[in-house]
Amino acid sequence: MSAPLDPHRQLGAFLRARREHLTPQEAGLTGGSARRRTPGLRREEVAHLCGLSPTWYTWLEQGRDVSASPHALARVARALHLSSAERAYLFELAQKRDPEAGPEGPDAPPTALTAALAAIAAPAYLLDRAWTARAWNAGAERLFAGWLGGPEKNLLRYVFLDPAARSFICDWPERARRLAAEFRADSARRSQDPELAELVDALAAASPDFASAWEDQAVLAREGGRRAFRHPVDGEIAHEQLTLQPAEAQGWKLVMLLPV
Repeated sequence: MSAPLDPHRQLGAFLRARREHLTPQEAGLTGGSARRRTPGLRREEVAHLCGLSPTWYTWLEQGRDVSASPHALARVARALHLSSAERAYLFELAQKRDPEAGPEGPDAPPTALTAALAAIAAPAYLLDRAWTARAWNAGAERLFAGWLGGPEKNLLRYVFLDPAARSFICDWPERARRLAAEFRADSARRSQDPELAELVDALAAASPDFASAWEDQAVLAREGGRRAFRHPVDGEIAHEQLTLQPAEAQGWKLVMLLPV
């Protein structure tokens, strides 16, 4: 079994491949010799376009463990004319946050996802990156009337701060602790997001249960499984939860509660 690739080497190989596929004309360079021994741009040309040291850029392509600031990487992305997907991949490999990305996810849910909600017969809702419900269908509105029909649409705030959630959610202590562990895992890639940091701080200050769960440092994937509720009209009911993350809208989660 081959050893996993070093992220620095992956980053260097990616930059080298993009450089070799970008012509001087596409990069906006004029003049110079038209004869080139290798395709694409030279390292010195990319470094010049980025306003960076040729030595530093060479080390970056060689996969050395050099310090690359987010702003320097942003200049590299612009110089190499990276697409949005390529730019996101660059910052993922470098384990840096894109300084020009802004908060993840648009203000409004993607139209395709809201259309999917309407087409789903089972209760379903959309969560944004802070796990706030931003859209839902009629089934979810009936099932989660105490949550989606109330003023607080953030799932974490509802579960930990609304007393009614403790009676509505069967096995509340276990479900609440799992929710905190799942949110820790999901928010790890956005650890520098001030909105998420403020949410965690506010919850820890307002809920001893959340503070205790968060301090445990538990990390769990957001897995599906049986979810039981005590509905005020329908009594105790169970569903199978399924969470999907669209590839083209990764800041969003489509959650469905399928009949058992």
